[in-house]
Amino acid sequence: MRAQWQLVLTAIMFYTRLPIPSDTPYSADMLNKATRYLPLVGWVTGAIMVAVVLVFKHISPPMVTILLSLIMGVWVTGAFHEDGFADMCDGFGGGWTKEKILEIMKDSRIGTYGMLGLLSIMTLKFLCLREMPLLLVMLTIASAQPLSRFVAVTVIYTHRYVREDEQSKAKPIAKGITKNDLLVAAVLGIVPFAGVVLYLQNYTLLLIFPALLIGRLYLVRLMNRWLGGYTGDCLGAVQQISETIIYLSFCSLTWKYI
Repeated sequence: MRAQWQLVLTAIMFYTRLPIPSDTPYSADMLNKATRYLPLVGWVTGAIMVAVVLVFKHISPPMVTILLSLIMGVWVTGAFHEDGFADMCDGFGGGWTKEKILEIMKDSRIGTYGMLGLLSIMTLKFLCLREMPLLLVMLTIASAQPLSRFVAVTVIYTHRYVREDEQSKAKPIAKGITKNDLLVAAVLGIVPFAGVVLYLQNYTLLLIFPALLIGRLYLVRLMNRWLGGYTGDCLGAVQQISETIIYLSFCSLTWKYI
């Protein structure tokens, strides 16, 4: 149990800005094993974002409250996944060979494609959440944060890491994960969503799964065609697009019930 707790802390350390005990051990192997707890990190980020809504709904207009919640989500993760999404937009938008795409994605500067991509996806998230009452906003966030991260974990399981740079921050997770790791991630990623569906008794929300599958199939096809696998930036893009699909699906599938 202690070993698993250390893996949880490792996942929180790598995927967020949140502090952990200074005596927590770290190794590349531990980071690889901690991948199973990436959806659990979504529980943490989701809880913090929901807490922001709970606090500010009493003192701020709904749109301001939602925007503050989204900003807090970005701050907690250090824009970790958003940065990957922007890099993938730049790489696939401006590169025409595998080598050029990887080179562009490694560049810390953001380009036109990345800027427009981030602006578009953040605006879409905000507009989707704005159309829902704050209770539904909180339930949507609580579902989307773990589930979107689980989708990214499935890519690690089914595809191979392609960047050969040993200094890459995502290199330790390139070893892949086991079926047991995938099962743990699935439980952690799906349970919050299942609880929300049962609470709302709106089973049309299950259509989110085929929507996520279509989005995932498109992204992995794109990655395989141009790169032959994934990079850390690609995983960030998968998480961000999956999160947005969930927000959009909740908005579309629940508006009649609001």
